[in-house]
Amino acid sequence: MTSPKILLFGRTGQVGWELRRTLAPLGRLVCVDYPEADFTNPDSIQQWMTDTSPDIVVNAAAYTAVDKAESEPALAMKINGEAPGVMADEAKKRGALLVHYSTDYVYEGTKSSPYTENDTTNPQGAYARTKLAGDRAIQQVDGDHLIFRLCWVYGARGSNFMLTMQRLAREREKLRVVADQIGCPTWSRLIAETTALALRQVCLSGRVPKGVYHLCAAGQTSWHGFAQAIIDLMPPEEKKCREVEAITSVEFSTPTKRPAYSVMSCAKLERTFGLRLPDWHDSLRQVLEK
Repeated sequence: MTSPKILLFGRTGQVGWELRRTLAPLGRLVCVDYPEADFTNPDSIQQWMTDTSPDIVVNAAAYTAVDKAESEPALAMKINGEAPGVMADEAKKRGALLVHYSTDYVYEGTKSSPYTENDTTNPQGAYARTKLAGDRAIQQVDGDHLIFRLCWVYGARGSNFMLTMQRLAREREKLRVVADQIGCPTWSRLIAETTALALRQVCLSGRVPKGVYHLCAAGQTSWHGFAQAIIDLMPPEEKKCREVEAITSVEFSTPTKRPAYSVMSCAKLERTFGLRLPDWHDSLRQVLEK
């Protein structure tokens, strides 16, 4: 597949923004987002697929308000659960490849060793259930697809944990952050670059090793450890914060139960594409330097 036409849904999100840069060298790129494309309306998705006739569809669009999803489950399901199935169906009709992003939240979070793609899913909240529904809808269509499950995504734009911690560190002398949830902080640019490298291999080989893959930075930490690392890397003159207190999930109650352990093994990604992601510390230093 030389110079494929690529349709990117979700161009303004954290990952979508970075994908615009990394996908452009691969072929002809068309980028759309809401309200141009209405992800709650199958006709809108089908129209974009018809108008662009893509060889590759990359879906970076999602309902990501984890707690709000508890009060808007139907809307979250339309965007996260149903829209990917429509994209998969339309892609299969055209012989196109669908790339979709999922989440570590589909796992219950009770393991003590990294999750693999073969582990049983057991989502604990509305957001997680809708994301798993999207994965299953794509798998049921059974066209060419790559589903990348992500973990603790952050970046230099949008709304995410890193930017929130930086803002709070400028405003407060002390922060209280959950220390009993463990995961893999993953830079949005790293996700986009890894996606582009995998797609380049697919284009060159003409073969799609379809399935689910974990895509996250190496290493692991708690939200507390992540927050401390962020603040430690901030210039002294930019921060007011002098202490990051470790607290439990019980002390920081949220409408949605988060997985206590979200660490995922990327061994399958490495075996299939030869891609090994760097440690989360290295990515964090890079994004803060930029």
